[in-house]
Amino acid sequence: MTKRNVLVGAIVVFSTLVSSFAFYAYQVLFTPNFLTETEGDKPFIIEKAATFKDVQNSLYDNGYVTDLVSFSFLAKLMNYHEAVKPGYYIIRKDMSNIEAIRMLRAGLQQPVDITFSNVRLMSELPEKLSKNLMMSEEELKALLLSDSVAEAYGFTQQTFISMFIPNTYEVYWTITGKAFLDRMHNEYTKFWSAQRKEKADALGMTPVQVSTLAAIVQAESIKGEESATIAGLYLNRLKKGMPLQADPTLKFALGDFAIQRLLLKDLEIDSPYNTYRNAGLPPGPINMPTIQNIDAVLNYEKHKYLYMCAREDFSGYHAFATNLIDHNKNAKRFQDALNKAKIFR
Repeated sequence: MTKRNVLVGAIVVFSTLVSSFAFYAYQVLFTPNFLTETEGDKPFIIEKAATFKDVQNSLYDNGYVTDLVSFSFLAKLMNYHEAVKPGYYIIRKDMSNIEAIRMLRAGLQQPVDITFSNVRLMSELPEKLSKNLMMSEEELKALLLSDSVAEAYGFTQQTFISMFIPNTYEVYWTITGKAFLDRMHNEYTKFWSAQRKEKADALGMTPVQVSTLAAIVQAESIKGEESATIAGLYLNRLKKGMPLQADPTLKFALGDFAIQRLLLKDLEIDSPYNTYRNAGLPPGPINMPTIQNIDAVLNYEKHKYLYMCAREDFSGYHAFATNLIDHNKNAKRFQDALNKAKIFR
């Protein structure tokens, strides 16, 4: 074999090796390697303190990655194994290794939505929030039920719930407790615009007091069209110096929201939330009032009603009255309906 033939052979072998390496390199970098056999994108969560090994196992065990070896090889070349970041990510169908690694290494998370409504007690909020956040329920409890944390934002533990305006918010799954509370305080500040504050001032009330009354309105009726009427009724009582005598505040004081029929002995409970014994508003909201009910107080219906009673047809609507005589007639009809239905508590 001549030297020329040897050289040609070496060049052919070298070219083949280069071509093979180039082809493999292209496959490792750019060939679709994620969710290749699925119909669409999928969320991928990397837990706090997760290691590169944890990420590998999760990707493989849950069917995200087709070729784990190529992913792992490139991840180490790109030093991702030393830069694992927790978060909520979206793995796209047919994503390549380099696309996935760049996203994960940079911590480019997909924001998550947190929604809270129908919260009766502050103690219920940690469980609702922890479902969509990295923070555990225990971590959230330590923050949300802390007197000092509430005071840091200008509230008491009794009024802290009013800082949380029920809505849907977009945050990152890894948001810290302080960042979350700062966000909620900013949302609260934005919600209480100059226009809303002006309306609260006209009522002689602070935003917290408006929320406190709105919570009572919310607990009184499931019929939204009645909210402004009920708000007007309670504002009439406050202006006259009459106790609110709001049944929901009494149920809150008793710690039993399932009660359908209050008894005379219940009216004697010693609690600042007993609006039968104490004039004025209770110390804070008895639930987390919705935007609709807060606005119902700010835009209350002007009328002369001072009394209300659930209708005897159990429709959820109320019978309103301007005087005690008419109210007692309404109350008698409702009590008779409770007796007929054998509801004694």
